[in-house]
Amino acid sequence: MNKHIAAYGEIMMRLEVPDNLLLRQAEDLKYSFTGTGVNVAGLLAQFGYTSSLISAVPDNSIGSSAIGAIRRLGIQSNLVIKNDNNLGMYFLEKGFGNRPSNVTYTNRQQSSFNITGISKFDLLQSLEDIDVLHICGITLAMNQLTRDNVLKLVKLAKEQNIKVVFDCNFRPSLWGENGNQRAKPYYETILSEADIVIMSEKDAIQTLGLSTNKETKEGQLEALLPLVAKKYGINKIGGTIRTVQGSNHNVIKGYLYDKGAMYYSKAFDVDILDRIGTGDAYTCGIIHGELSNMDPQDTVTFSTASCVLAHTISGDTPLFDTDDIIKVINNEKNDIER
Repeated sequence: MNKHIAAYGEIMMRLEVPDNLLLRQAEDLKYSFTGTGVNVAGLLAQFGYTSSLISAVPDNSIGSSAIGAIRRLGIQSNLVIKNDNNLGMYFLEKGFGNRPSNVTYTNRQQSSFNITGISKFDLLQSLEDIDVLHICGITLAMNQLTRDNVLKLVKLAKEQNIKVVFDCNFRPSLWGENGNQRAKPYYETILSEADIVIMSEKDAIQTLGLSTNKETKEGQLEALLPLVAKKYGINKIGGTIRTVQGSNHNVIKGYLYDKGAMYYSKAFDVDILDRIGTGDAYTCGIIHGELSNMDPQDTVTFSTASCVLAHTISGDTPLFDTDDIIKVINNEKNDIER
C-alpha cells in the first residue's frame, strides 16, 4: 500500500541572483517556486510516495504558475486553494569563499498563505487517507493566524491517528525579540503530539529551556534528546551536525535518537552547489526510514546521504530517487554514467 504524506506550508517564489553576484550587481534574476512543504512533498514524490501540499496561493496567474510548478514535482495540488493576491518571495545571493549566502524575505506577512485561516480548508477532506502530516516551525513563526492553523491541524491529525512530523526549524529573524520565549508554548504543544521531530541541541537549550554541562554537540545531544523524548513522548528525534569549512565546503554528520538509543552516520565531506532545502532532504530520509521500516542506523545513514546529495542539486527541491542516495552511501564516484 502506497503511503500518503501531506505537508502544510507556504509556497514561495525564490528569486536567485545568478553567477554568485550580489543583488546590487545583478540585472537578471532566476525564479522558481519553493518552500519547506514543497521541498518535503516534492522529494517524497520522487521516492515514490503519494504527496500533497496543504497551502494557499494568489488567485491570479502567479498562483496558477505556483500550482503548475508543484504538479511538475509530482505533488498533488487538490489541497491548495486560491485566496487574495500576494505570494511570499525571497531573494537569494549565493556566497563564495569567505562571503556567506544571504536570503532576504519580502511580502511574507501579506502572502495568501499567511492570511488564510484554516476554516477555508475542508480539514476532514484534507486529511482523508493521509498517513503522515509534516509541520515546520517556520510556519509557526509567521503570525498568530498561522500558529492557530497549525495547532488545529495537528489536533485533528492526531484524532485521526495520523503520524505527525515536526521540524523545529527555529528562525530568530522571523520570531523577533524574545523569539525563543514566544515560541516555547507553541513548540511544546506540538512536541507533545509529534511522533518524529527534527531538532538541534540549540532548540532544546534556547527554546525549551533545558540545560547541560556538556561542551561537544554530540555530548549535548546525548544529554538533552532523551529528556525531550521522555517529557513529550516522542519516538524519534533527528538532525545534523554541520561543521562549516567555508561557504562552499561543509562536513555533515547525522544523528537519530530512537527509543532510548543514539545513532550517528559517518561524517561526509560536502562540496556545496546549493545550500537551501538540504535539511528538508534529511527530513525526507527520516520519513522514508519510518515508512519503509528501516532500522535506526540505516535510517540515519540514508537521511544524511539524502542531505549530502541535495547540496549537489541546484534549487530548493532536490530531484533524485532512493537509488541515487544509495550510490552516495556506497561512495560511488563515476565521472559519467553511460
